[in-house]
Amino acid sequence: MKRNILRKIIGGISLTSVMFVFQACYGTPQDFGFDLLVQGQVKSKTSGLPIKGIKVSVVNNMQYEMTDEEGRFSFYTERFGSLKLRFQDIDSTENGLYINKDTILTDLDRNVYLAIDLEEK
Repeated sequence: MKRNILRKIIGGISLTSVMFVFQACYGTPQDFGFDLLVQGQVKSKTSGLPIKGIKVSVVNNMQYEMTDEEGRFSFYTERFGSLKLRFQDIDSTENGLYINKDTILTDLDRNVYLAIDLEEK
Protein backbone atom coordinates (compact mmCIF):
# COMPACT_ATOMS: atom_id res chain seq x y z
CA MET A 1 0.00 0.00 0.00
CA LYS A 2 2.79 2.43 0.92
CA ARG A 3 4.64 1.52 -2.28
CA ASN A 4 1.56 2.28 -4.39
CA ILE A 5 1.10 5.75 -2.81
CA LEU A 6 4.82 6.51 -3.15
CA ARG A 7 4.71 5.43 -6.80
CA LYS A 8 1.76 7.78 -7.50
CA ILE A 9 3.52 10.73 -5.79
CA ILE A 10 6.74 10.19 -7.76
CA GLY A 11 4.73 9.75 -10.98
CA GLY A 12 2.87 13.01 -10.35
CA ILE A 13 6.09 14.89 -9.64
CA SER A 14 7.70 13.46 -12.78
CA LEU A 15 4.74 14.43 -14.96
CA THR A 16 4.72 17.94 -13.51
CA SER A 17 8.45 18.29 -14.17
CA VAL A 18 8.09 17.18 -17.79
CA MET A 19 5.20 19.61 -18.35
CA PHE A 20 7.20 22.48 -16.85
CA VAL A 21 10.21 21.79 -19.09
CA PHE A 22 7.98 21.50 -22.16
CA GLN A 23 6.29 24.85 -21.50
CA ALA A 24 9.61 26.54 -20.76
CA CYS A 25 10.95 25.43 -24.14
CA TYR A 26 7.89 25.43 -26.40
CA GLY A 27 4.79 26.54 -24.52
CA THR A 28 4.42 30.28 -24.75
CA PRO A 29 4.13 32.06 -28.10
CA GLN A 30 6.94 34.47 -28.83
CA ASP A 31 6.57 37.96 -30.25
CA PHE A 32 8.45 37.94 -33.54
CA GLY A 33 8.20 41.69 -34.07
CA PHE A 34 5.17 41.55 -36.38
CA ASP A 35 3.33 44.19 -34.35
CA LEU A 36 3.22 47.76 -35.57
CA LEU A 37 3.54 50.71 -33.17
CA VAL A 38 1.20 53.52 -34.20
CA GLN A 39 1.55 56.76 -32.27
CA GLY A 40 0.93 60.41 -32.85
CA GLN A 41 -0.80 63.59 -31.80
CA VAL A 42 -4.16 65.12 -32.75
CA LYS A 43 -4.46 68.91 -32.90
CA SER A 44 -7.03 71.46 -33.94
CA LYS A 45 -6.39 72.71 -37.48
CA THR A 46 -7.46 76.29 -36.63
CA SER A 47 -5.86 76.83 -33.22
CA GLY A 48 -3.02 74.28 -33.31
CA LEU A 49 -3.88 73.15 -29.77
CA PRO A 50 -3.99 69.45 -28.84
CA ILE A 51 -7.41 67.79 -28.61
CA LYS A 52 -8.27 65.49 -25.72
CA GLY A 53 -10.87 62.71 -26.07
CA ILE A 54 -10.54 61.83 -29.75
CA LYS A 55 -11.17 58.15 -30.46
CA VAL A 56 -8.43 56.71 -32.68
CA SER A 57 -9.57 53.34 -34.02
CA VAL A 58 -8.44 50.72 -36.50
CA VAL A 59 -11.29 50.24 -38.99
CA ASN A 60 -12.52 46.61 -39.24
CA ASN A 61 -10.94 45.87 -35.87
CA MET A 62 -12.26 46.34 -32.35
CA GLN A 63 -9.11 48.15 -31.28
CA TYR A 64 -9.12 51.82 -30.34
CA GLU A 65 -7.33 54.35 -28.13
CA MET A 66 -8.39 57.74 -26.76
CA THR A 67 -6.15 60.78 -26.98
CA ASP A 68 -4.79 62.12 -23.67
CA GLU A 69 -4.52 65.71 -22.36
CA GLU A 70 -1.80 66.53 -24.92
CA GLY A 71 -3.73 64.93 -27.80
CA ARG A 72 -1.34 61.98 -27.92
CA PHE A 73 -2.17 58.36 -28.62
CA SER A 74 -0.16 55.18 -28.89
CA PHE A 75 -1.04 51.53 -29.53
CA TYR A 76 0.25 48.33 -31.08
CA THR A 77 -1.63 46.56 -33.85
CA GLU A 78 -1.01 43.77 -36.35
CA ARG A 79 0.82 44.56 -39.57
CA PHE A 80 -1.36 44.30 -42.66
CA GLY A 81 -0.83 45.38 -46.26
CA SER A 82 -2.56 48.64 -45.39
CA LEU A 83 -4.22 50.01 -42.30
CA LYS A 84 -7.20 52.36 -42.12
CA LEU A 85 -7.43 54.59 -39.05
CA ARG A 86 -10.46 56.65 -38.05
CA PHE A 87 -10.31 59.75 -35.85
CA GLN A 88 -13.68 60.50 -34.21
CA ASP A 89 -14.79 63.23 -31.84
CA ILE A 90 -17.05 61.28 -29.47
CA ASP A 91 -17.07 63.55 -26.41
CA SER A 92 -19.66 65.86 -27.94
CA THR A 93 -19.01 69.52 -27.08
CA GLU A 94 -16.53 69.03 -24.20
CA ASN A 95 -13.52 70.04 -26.33
CA GLY A 96 -15.41 71.51 -29.27
CA LEU A 97 -16.91 69.72 -32.27
CA TYR A 98 -14.56 68.24 -34.86
CA ILE A 99 -15.14 66.55 -38.21
CA ASN A 100 -14.23 62.85 -38.32
CA LYS A 101 -11.20 61.95 -40.41
CA ASP A 102 -10.02 58.67 -41.97
CA THR A 103 -6.39 57.95 -42.83
CA ILE A 104 -4.98 55.00 -44.76
CA LEU A 105 -1.44 53.87 -43.96
CA THR A 106 0.37 51.90 -46.66
CA ASP A 107 4.10 51.96 -45.75
CA LEU A 108 4.04 49.61 -42.76
CA ASP A 109 7.67 48.48 -42.80
CA ARG A 110 8.45 50.47 -39.65
CA ASN A 111 6.65 52.11 -36.75
CA VAL A 112 4.40 55.05 -37.60
CA TYR A 113 4.12 58.54 -36.10
CA LEU A 114 1.16 60.66 -37.21
CA ALA A 115 0.47 64.36 -36.80
CA ILE A 116 -3.28 64.75 -37.39
CA ASP A 117 -5.09 68.08 -37.72
CA LEU A 118 -8.87 67.98 -37.32
CA GLU A 119 -11.18 70.69 -38.64
CA GLU A 120 -13.89 72.15 -36.45
CA LYS A 121 -17.54 71.70 -37.45
